[in-house]
Amino acid sequence: MAAVDIRKVHKSYGKVPTVHGVDLSIADGEFVVLLGPSGCGKSTLLRMIAGLEAITAGEIAIDGIVVNALEPRERGCAMVFQNYALYPHMTVADNIGYALKVAGVPKPERRARITAVAENLGIAELLERKPGTLSGGQRQRVAIGRAMIRAPKVFLFDEPLSNLDAKLRAQMRIEIRRLHQRLGVTSVFVTHDQVEAMTLADRLVVLNQGRLEQIGAPAEVYRRPASRFVAGFIGAPPMNFLAATLAAPGVAVLGDGARLALAGPGEAPAGAAVVLGFRPEDARPERQPGAGSLPFALELVEELGAGRLLHGRIAGTECVLTLPSGAGAVPEDGIWLRIPPDAINLFDAQSGARLAAASDEAGRRPD
Repeated sequence: MAAVDIRKVHKSYGKVPTVHGVDLSIADGEFVVLLGPSGCGKSTLLRMIAGLEAITAGEIAIDGIVVNALEPRERGCAMVFQNYALYPHMTVADNIGYALKVAGVPKPERRARITAVAENLGIAELLERKPGTLSGGQRQRVAIGRAMIRAPKVFLFDEPLSNLDAKLRAQMRIEIRRLHQRLGVTSVFVTHDQVEAMTLADRLVVLNQGRLEQIGAPAEVYRRPASRFVAGFIGAPPMNFLAATLAAPGVAVLGDGARLALAGPGEAPAGAAVVLGFRPEDARPERQPGAGSLPFALELVEELGAGRLLHGRIAGTECVLTLPSGAGAVPEDGIWLRIPPDAINLFDAQSGARLAAASDEAGRRPD
């Protein structure tokens, strides 16, 4: 196992910058997920760790050794790709053991190590088959086995589940997490799927346009996003946003004049334009209006079995609410919402940065 230190790393293709001065330290044995939309630089950053992309500026160290000038095979990393990259003419056993064969490991030792890895992944019965006869999930296990057998210092996963259907993705998420718990190898996992990120990560690293937006534990990033971008990207459905003005410390006024209490005075002065954010599951529907409640104009109900989504508008802005299946019938003659002050995130209307309350310094954008 090994720590990975990324220090002020930049990447440009010609005159086009794609990664802007990323600083990130990954602890020995940690599982870190790089999350962001397509084109945000997450796969480029992973490939620079692996040595498959040259670094324009900055440095990367693995196990305390700067690896900028080292070849990929010298870095102690093993990479699992999105497209599996298996040799179709080889058996599963030969695919898993190929690196050992190239390294000149004797056949008996090679076979023993292949068998041990296959049993660990539950694919021992597939060793004599060819990749073309396997399902997507089985092929992904073979690809992971090929990485495991090298006993790497660092596992690198480049969107390895994106080609699988939803059921297989869920199964493989669990298997990858269990594998990490057994092996404890430092792991860096790239995905654009926030469900994968939330369920797999010890720490999330959210990227946007080649820059770090936020680093933190999944629950921290979810509850206290550092920016409106993070708030809108994490969550399914994502956070709801309402334009407002700060009327006084701890009080916001929406476009229709409704007033909403906040958890604290925040960092913005009275009169500042802000955006209020709240998660769909945090609003509490009520059948009668009360002090501090907001009218919700219901437009559509989606039944999901385990719950339901209520689509409608608050002060003319589209919002989505999440209700559990046991919440009872949805009233058709009007809904009012009560949003707990501590469930409201406050964002600057111009920059999108989170404005923390005086007693809440968590969730800031990293320096």
